[in-house]
Amino acid sequence: MSITVLIFLAITFAAVVFIRLSKMGTLLAFLLTGILVGQHVFGFVEMSESWNLLGELGIIFLWFTIGLQINLNRLWQMRKTIFGFGAAQVLMVAVMMFPILSGLTDWSVFGTCIIALMLAMSSTSEDLQILIDRNQLQTNTGRQAFSILLFQDLLSIPLLATLPTFSGKAINLGATAIDIAVMSVGLVIAVFIVSKFIVNPLMKLVSKLKSKEAFMLAIVLNIAGWTYVLSLTGLTPALGAFLAGMLLSDTIYNQQIKISTEPFAAVFLGLFFIVLGMQLNLPFLGEHWLFILCGVLALTFIKFMALYMVARVRHVEPKDATLLSLILAQGGEFGLLILQTMKTNNMNAIPSEHVEILMAIIIASIILTPILLVIHDLLVKRGIIFVNHADSKLSKSITEEAPKVVICGFGRMGQIIAQLLTSENISYVATDLNVDNVVIARDNGYNVIYGDATNPEILISAGFKQRKTKCIVVALDNIAISHRLVETLKEFAPHTKIVARAHNLKDTRELLKLGANFVTPEIIESSFLLGANVLEKLGVSKARIGSMLNNLRENNYTNIPQPLDTK
Repeated sequence: MSITVLIFLAITFAAVVFIRLSKMGTLLAFLLTGILVGQHVFGFVEMSESWNLLGELGIIFLWFTIGLQINLNRLWQMRKTIFGFGAAQVLMVAVMMFPILSGLTDWSVFGTCIIALMLAMSSTSEDLQILIDRNQLQTNTGRQAFSILLFQDLLSIPLLATLPTFSGKAINLGATAIDIAVMSVGLVIAVFIVSKFIVNPLMKLVSKLKSKEAFMLAIVLNIAGWTYVLSLTGLTPALGAFLAGMLLSDTIYNQQIKISTEPFAAVFLGLFFIVLGMQLNLPFLGEHWLFILCGVLALTFIKFMALYMVARVRHVEPKDATLLSLILAQGGEFGLLILQTMKTNNMNAIPSEHVEILMAIIIASIILTPILLVIHDLLVKRGIIFVNHADSKLSKSITEEAPKVVICGFGRMGQIIAQLLTSENISYVATDLNVDNVVIARDNGYNVIYGDATNPEILISAGFKQRKTKCIVVALDNIAISHRLVETLKEFAPHTKIVARAHNLKDTRELLKLGANFVTPEIIESSFLLGANVLEKLGVSKARIGSMLNNLRENNYTNIPQPLDTK
């Protein structure tokens, strides 16, 4: 390993630690790393095709991740907030931005509209991370912020489709609008047709292999295929990644896909911000620092006021409206994506120097958001603002989603347990890696998701919550996987009861040793049932039989002698 790579990693690590200690987003650390290692500061790394490729991969994984969050069920459940609150926010910001941009620049009307809408977008990755770090994703404020971000992501489809029109030629606005509308609707329809007849059968085939490598390769192939197809049509490859995510979001595999791709998406997104920092033209920005500063303050103020007004009109409390407006008051990755694409493809809808300035304004606004939140929290903590306002409460629709029981494995035993729980109106969710089990169970009304329960992230995505989920049932027929799962659960959910299935007494004692609270050995219990029937037929009373079996079951079957053959 060269000293340059070592220094690069050391700077990245130091930046991440510093930013995290200051309670700011990790993405800012990657951006700071790019600035420091770039040609204008330390000059350790020079821009090359390899770095550009890594940046493009970061963009692709970002939009794939966003696409995964969009499916019909979720859109329908949140339709009022998404298309009401989200649309009002974007429209309000764009309406306030348009006259300012028109007065300050000589851009075309079409270009000004697109830039105004672009600036209305917020940073999905930063805002979601902020909500998670502040433990507010499940509050009313978090739901509202997520709904607005989801609408912005949906709006990105027609906006991304406009990029090829930035060729510097005269534009027929009416024809362009019709083309974009037709293209957007056509793409969405194509997504669901391809999802049903191609993607679902392909993922079903791959899932039956039970190979993590094949599963991941199928996801990557889907992303690569769609980015290539969209690039052939003249559209940006990022739209292809977005559609790939939408395709997979509407399948039973979406939770497992999110968990499988999350580490790669985080790494590549970090690389995108590093490349972005390396590409910043610091001398040029230094010459225009006052204009950039005014632009950042103006953008943040306009977005804050627009969001606050829309929130108050929708009867959001002043404290929650202020926090919501601060969180979403920055520019976003979508704006950087459009500007970067315009820059690299020589699209001259706006002058190149304006592209540089707009990128700097968006980046600076992303950096400013965590700082403003720290100031906000300090003012609230010291009782300077919102003294008599209660904290935002958890959304009931979300807190009620936590199941009382999680069933790992949905074969015959898991199905019977689910039926018993349903008969008593006890909420549950089940996971299984057998795609046939999942499809058939879901068709019959069972609450089952496809996923590997040995990964705690799957349990979290299924709705598991510490202290709210009371019991986890390990109903797997593979004892080796059961061992690994119980061991993981004991560390991941120490306060949740673990009930497990075992084949024999030896497996039972091993699972108990690993941390299971109760284990049922199938062979022993089947023998008890058969023996009880024999004794009853021979005239032994039911009370005597019950007492005998309870004595054998005491202390997790310790009263049963070791079998002669434990194989």
